[in-house]
Amino acid sequence: MAVYKRGKTYWFEFVFNGQRIRESAQTSNRRAAENIEAAYRIKLAQGEVGILEKKAVPSFAAALKAFLTWSEIHHADHPNTHKRYAVSGKTLLAYFGNTKLDAITPEDVERYKTMRLQTKSERTGRLLKPATVNRELACLKIVFNHFIRQDVLAKNPVSRVKFPAENNEQTRVLSPEEERLYLAAASQPLYDIATLILQTGCRPEEIYTLTATNVNLEQGFLQITKGKTKAARRRIPLTKTAQEILQRRIDEAKGVYLFPHKDDPNKAILKVNNAHYGALKRSGIAKCTIYSLRHTFATRAAMSGTDLVTLAALLGHSRVQMVLRYSHPTEEHKLNAIRKLEVWSREREMAEFQVGDVQMVN
Repeated sequence: MAVYKRGKTYWFEFVFNGQRIRESAQTSNRRAAENIEAAYRIKLAQGEVGILEKKAVPSFAAALKAFLTWSEIHHADHPNTHKRYAVSGKTLLAYFGNTKLDAITPEDVERYKTMRLQTKSERTGRLLKPATVNRELACLKIVFNHFIRQDVLAKNPVSRVKFPAENNEQTRVLSPEEERLYLAAASQPLYDIATLILQTGCRPEEIYTLTATNVNLEQGFLQITKGKTKAARRRIPLTKTAQEILQRRIDEAKGVYLFPHKDDPNKAILKVNNAHYGALKRSGIAKCTIYSLRHTFATRAAMSGTDLVTLAALLGHSRVQMVLRYSHPTEEHKLNAIRKLEVWSREREMAEFQVGDVQMVN
C-alpha cells in the first residue's frame, strides 16, 4: 500500500485505471490510513466515488512566477524575505527553466547543488559559499511546499537532498584588543553601528532601521518592533555608552531614521559593508563579518554569567538552542571552568574524607 506521511498526517497514493489517485487519510495513525486506503480502492472499483480531475502541474518558470507573486503579498512586512527568494529564484530559473514541477527529481536537485558548489562568483572570482547554495535550495524547497499545500504536488524532491555544511570560520569573536583597533579604524556611521551591536547584541538590520520611536532614553531601553517571530520583537536595556550614541543620533537626525541613507534621510541605510572591510584593512585584524559583532556580544554575555534563557531573550531567539550558535567560549574561559571544577572536586573529596574520619572515631 502506498501510504506515506506528510507532516503529521498520512496520505495514500496509487494508480487506478491509468489515473494517479492521491488523497489525505486525515489521520496520524498509519494502520488506520492503510485501512482507509483499502476502503477507498473498493469504493473506486464499485463506482461509489468518482475520480476528481487532476490539477495541472505548471512548469518551474510558471510556478516560480506564481510563488513570487504570492510571496510579495505574504511577506509584505518582511520585504527582505521576498527579496531573498527573488534573488535565489534567478539561478533556479536558469537551471530548471520550463521543466514541469513533477518531473524534477531528487537527482536533479543534487546535480543543481553540485553545479552551484563548483560555480565561481562573478564578483569575487571565488567558489560560491555553501550558505549561498543553501539559500537557493531553501527557496526551491519552499516553492515545492507551496504547491504541495495547493494539492498540485504530492512530494518535495528537495526533502531528500542533504544541504551542504556551512563554513562559519568568518563568524568569530573579537578580543578586546581587536575591538579597540577595529573601532579606532572605523568611520561614521560604522563606528556608531558597530558599537551599538557590541553593546546590545542587535542584528545589523535592526540597527540600520532604528527610529527615535524605538528609543526610550528616560527608561533606558531599546524597542525592536519588527521581526519574523514574536521573540524577535523585544525590549533591550541600554548601557550608558549605547544611550550616549542614541541620544546624539536623535539630536542630529534630519529625517525618520537614526542611520539614514546618504541620498534620502527618510530612508534607512542599506549596508555598511564597504566601510566595514575598510576598517578591517586599516586595523590589521583578521577577517570577520558585521555579524561577528553580535557573536561577540553573545559570547561575552555568556562568559559574564548571563543565563541562556535571558541571553536568548536579549538576542531575539525563541529557542535557547539557537543561542548556542552565537556564544563561543574562549580558551581562557574553558580553562577557568576546568579550574573551578578542579577546586570543587578537591573540596568535595576533603569533605568526604572528614566525614569518614568522624565515622571511624564514632
